[in-house]
Amino acid sequence: MSEPKRLHPIAVLLNIIKSIKELVIPFLLVIVIPGKNEGIPGWIQPLVIAIIVLFLIVHAFIQWLRFTYRMEDGEFRIESGVFVRKKRYIKFDRIHSIDISEGIIQRLFRLVKLNIETAGGAQADAVLSAIRKSEAERINTFISEEKNKKTNGLLEKEIDVGAGNEELANSSSVFKQTLPQLFVMAATSGAVGVFLSGGIAFISQFDEIIPFNRIFKDYEDFIGMGTVILTVFAILGLLVVYVLATLSMVIKYASFTVLKTDEELIISRGLLEKRQLTIPIHKIQGIRIMENFVRKPMGLATVYLEYAGGSMEDKESLSIMLFPLIKKKYLHGKIQEILPVYQTSTKMNSLPRRAFSRYVSRGILYIVPIIGVSVWFFKPWGFLSLLLVPLAGFWAYMRYRDAGWSIEGDLLLLSSCFFSKQTLIMQRSRIQSITYKKSRFQNRKELATISASIKSGVTSRVGRVVDVEEEDCLIIKSWYLPKKAADSQ
Repeated sequence: MSEPKRLHPIAVLLNIIKSIKELVIPFLLVIVIPGKNEGIPGWIQPLVIAIIVLFLIVHAFIQWLRFTYRMEDGEFRIESGVFVRKKRYIKFDRIHSIDISEGIIQRLFRLVKLNIETAGGAQADAVLSAIRKSEAERINTFISEEKNKKTNGLLEKEIDVGAGNEELANSSSVFKQTLPQLFVMAATSGAVGVFLSGGIAFISQFDEIIPFNRIFKDYEDFIGMGTVILTVFAILGLLVVYVLATLSMVIKYASFTVLKTDEELIISRGLLEKRQLTIPIHKIQGIRIMENFVRKPMGLATVYLEYAGGSMEDKESLSIMLFPLIKKKYLHGKIQEILPVYQTSTKMNSLPRRAFSRYVSRGILYIVPIIGVSVWFFKPWGFLSLLLVPLAGFWAYMRYRDAGWSIEGDLLLLSSCFFSKQTLIMQRSRIQSITYKKSRFQNRKELATISASIKSGVTSRVGRVVDVEEEDCLIIKSWYLPKKAADSQ
């Protein structure tokens, strides 16, 4: 496969759309806001728009024409650049993951988008925005086979076009999320907050264009009918946002499936935009189990993979979802089936009782400013904020109860909670560092804070437990240090 190849011509359209996204704000300003200077002829604005569109089309075409890729000498080679010719060589053994996705445009033409990522890259190292699915499978298989040959010393053999399908045929399905489970996951995900904040942020970009004052002035008489109607409309608005957020999550994670081969996990999902992510098992750094306050009483959890890959331009690739929603009673069996090295009982050593008062005091400190502002500015109703004190006490108790640690063989488990309970499972050989520290107040009660970090995406994932028994922190340190000393010899 040494012959240089180009992307499918539909990549020209994708390049145009990408350029428009990058220039969306100034482009909209040119279109929406008319010229206010009387001395400027009316034909200037259409001419500017035509020049911009023509430039985007020509630039996208040249960008497609000068982009080629090929694989030879154990490298994935890309040549690109409109004005400056760029050459990028990526060694196969440096590739950590290959992400295959299908956007709406790609699906119309039976194409896929392929991202090739190495460890710790701020962005995807190679992006093929429009290629045939068979070509993507061939690239994926060719790279995997070449890496295996180098690792295992296998003889070189010819790869046929159907090899990618053969690899998938040899894989086994280990997890599939059902549609009812997806609805439960979406309804309890908290995505409504992200959806609402995103909508507000988008609207705020056009606060000088949209005539909010005139709109709300027309409804002054209607609003004057009372707070009851306003409350009803606010509730209906939140309900609509909640439904839209839930549906968007269901569409995003529809047909969620996890396949396992001998050396890789293949995670696929999506209804409108199909996505397939291939993760080498040996690159997985740890497992993170999340339980929010809604799912936890129901015995449900979400599980993420922490692995050395991903890119900053693709936020989802930095935190790979392994199980969108799973009952905790089935969790251990599934982990045993997929990643037996991370199989644990997840039974934690709890914190000492003397640590509880510190959790309560911190919980109350969080709400003191809220109570102070409410009482000062909203008398007498502000005194109702004092009801937050028992809630803060209950929240502190939940945080204290969920915190803990455990050592099982070569695995370290750290559990903590702020609003959601997080349990981080780490292999000793994957831990980058362990930090043990104590403040003057902790020293009085013989408590300390323990934290451990592993590689995750372009940064690190840190597990941290506050107010652990000081002797327990020393046990964790002694468990970790001898192994690191032996590895350095």
